[in-house]
Amino acid sequence: MTPAQRSRSIFAGLAFAVLVSSLASVYAKHKSRKLFVELQVLVAERDRLEMDWGRLQIEQSTQSNPARVERLARERLAMRTPTREDVELVAR
Repeated sequence: MTPAQRSRSIFAGLAFAVLVSSLASVYAKHKSRKLFVELQVLVAERDRLEMDWGRLQIEQSTQSNPARVERLARERLAMRTPTREDVELVAR
């Protein structure tokens, strides 16, 4: 192999390495942007779910309020507090 051919083959090898490196760089940048968009979607979903969770906790505390439960038992189920005559003590 002559020195000119050797120089050309080294140049071709280096040009190929630069081409492969640039394609890898473009692919990495594309993948990075794609993952960032996916991350943003997941963060938005997490925020929405946290808001729903907070709303549901407030709703649960409201629904299970003892005064509300007693009021609904009286109004909807016609329940009442038992009188002394209604209470029976059972021995063990």
